[in-house]
Amino acid sequence: MIFADKLIDLRKKNGWSQEELAEKLNVSRQAVSKWEGAQSVPDMSRIIQLSELFGVSTDYLLKDSMEQAEHSRESTPDSSSRTVSMEEANAFLNTKEENSRRVALGVMLCVLSPVALILLGGAQAFGLLNWTENAACGVGLVILMLMIVPAVGLFVISNLRISRYEYLEKEPVETLYGVTGMVRERKEKFRPVHTRYLLTGIMLCVASAVPLFICMIFRSESFWTVLGIASVLVLAAAGVLLIIRVSIIWGSYQMLLEEEEYSRENKENSKRCGYIGGIYWCLATAGYLAWSFIGNAWDRSWIIWPVAGVAFGAVTGIARALRKR
Repeated sequence: MIFADKLIDLRKKNGWSQEELAEKLNVSRQAVSKWEGAQSVPDMSRIIQLSELFGVSTDYLLKDSMEQAEHSRESTPDSSSRTVSMEEANAFLNTKEENSRRVALGVMLCVLSPVALILLGGAQAFGLLNWTENAACGVGLVILMLMIVPAVGLFVISNLRISRYEYLEKEPVETLYGVTGMVRERKEKFRPVHTRYLLTGIMLCVASAVPLFICMIFRSESFWTVLGIASVLVLAAAGVLLIIRVSIIWGSYQMLLEEEEYSRENKENSKRCGYIGGIYWCLATAGYLAWSFIGNAWDRSWIIWPVAGVAFGAVTGIARALRKR
């Protein structure tokens, strides 16, 4: 089989038109048409690009005697690894994108849930609302629960829909040919959006305290301070929404490509840290309960949790260092 026939076969297996393939290679459609018509042959840099895009070896593309595709590493399944097909990869990415909206909205609702309680309580305390304290608190709590309940529902739905792909986060995977090229292309296309949303979200979170500071400067001990506190939550909720939205989508690309925190080494470390974490937090909880009950120190025992949280980072770091040694 000559190069032209192999190119046509690989392109059709991936469901791409000549225009789509040309766009991925940054060439004209006419160039692809000439390759497939055996009127010309791409240079070596394009051959390598085609090899990476389709997940086949350059020998297969260049040697007419090779009839069977010799797949590159990404498409040669390892007996100890799960394989991911093009269809499964697309379904996973689409599910992650849908979940990013649900989870981001759920977290935003959780952050915003106390706002009504804060505003109603402040309005009642400063005489702007002719309600009793119990009435203001009660209405605020009802609104809080009406926001928490759908948020929990969104988290549960998201978890159920993504549970079938849990292995991508914890186990080594091998992608069939064409998958890595598709994922890298979608990742690069999403990169500007990720950068823009992430930067905006971080800026909103950092700036969220500004209204409170302004209110404290000009109008201390007034309802304006209450508004400042509510503004902190509103701005932080908007920032968190953007950060979580793009982080989940970006993480889905990293899972399929096994990059950064989802590399095979980090997956193995996460398993080990999971065992250590289970033992560690059981001991921390036991210490908290023992100090609280036996020492009757409920007013001071809460300090265990922030200390344990910081110490856990040190424990996992030491465990990883020892494993490397």
